[in-house]
Amino acid sequence: MSKSIVQLVDELPTGGLTVSLLNSLDFVAPGQWQNTVGFVNTIKTVTLETDEDLIQQIGERAIYLFNDKSQGYQTALWLYQTVDNTDKALGAAALANKVGEKIPLLGFLNSVTPKADKAQTIDLTLKLVAELIAFCQINGIPGDSIGDFVASLGEYSGESLIRMVALVCVDGLIPLGPDFISKAISGLNQTNPQELEQNSTFQNIKDVIPGNNAGSKLNFIGESFDSVKGWMSGLVDANNLTPQKVAHHLQNFVDVADDKLDYLAAFLDVSTNYYEHTGTQTLARRLIERAVAEI
Repeated sequence: MSKSIVQLVDELPTGGLTVSLLNSLDFVAPGQWQNTVGFVNTIKTVTLETDEDLIQQIGERAIYLFNDKSQGYQTALWLYQTVDNTDKALGAAALANKVGEKIPLLGFLNSVTPKADKAQTIDLTLKLVAELIAFCQINGIPGDSIGDFVASLGEYSGESLIRMVALVCVDGLIPLGPDFISKAISGLNQTNPQELEQNSTFQNIKDVIPGNNAGSKLNFIGESFDSVKGWMSGLVDANNLTPQKVAHHLQNFVDVADDKLDYLAAFLDVSTNYYEHTGTQTLARRLIERAVAEI
């Protein structure tokens, strides 16, 4: 890691497109996510502690845990960063001066190309697998512990819950449509190991995906996604989620027509990093909670 956990949390943005995106999804998980930034501020928020000496001790222990290579915290953060960064090939610089004003999507149609359904399916399922492996890394359990991960989803809250909400809405519903779960499962079943090997996200994270080769890793990806389809469909049903309903809630910061949802998905890919943002917050919270328990 080139940056310390303190620096990473201190540098989280307080505004911009990623924060606007996450705030717009509050209707799915009301009040669950607050954009807590700053390392010391996060300690105070998580612990409700006011004693400066104790806050210092908690911070030092959290930093020690993060820096300990025998723990999985750095791997988890790397996963959150990596599954986001492969989408950043274009667009970020052009959007930098747009923050704070409503962005007409039409202006970006020439530079943003929607992904084919199969590519979108692989990206969606790889993000889910990254979440599963990061969960295992943070909790110090084997990386193939699908059952433990699925059981934990019912207890997800705060930044972890809003990240999964965004996964369903931004990487599932908007690009793939209301039947995104069955479409993703079907797409995976029609994907061969060679196609998976051509995916840049898979190339970046394949070493931490359980399995001896691309074929067995593909099976693990399919098994992982299949195991959470009940949770995902429950979230969709409980909130009556549709691509149009999600897009409507995003209209506070981007103008989009219903027939351009595939472009909206591509635009959000290149202009936001919600996985890295909320993943950093999740990691900071877990480090601080463990540090409190150990001092």
